[in-house]
Amino acid sequence: MKKDFMFLFYLLAGIIAGSIIANLCAGIGGLSWLAFGQTIGFSPNAPAVIDLAIFKFTFGFSMSLTVAHIITISLALLLYRRGR
Repeated sequence: MKKDFMFLFYLLAGIIAGSIIANLCAGIGGLSWLAFGQTIGFSPNAPAVIDLAIFKFTFGFSMSLTVAHIITISLALLLYRRGR
């Protein structure tokens, strides 16, 4: 159980660090390649909507993956394996 929490901690730390690095480097000329990436999922402007008169369900999913995310998640997983 403790290993599962540590894995999730390292994974979330890698995702958050990748987001911060990508946002910080987006405007810097030599480091802007770290912010290069794609967003996949349902369009945030047109999510799937089910209207049942009483309830209205809105479904949406969007995931952004940048070079910085890939690097930091890989480093986080490497650190997790070494820490075991």
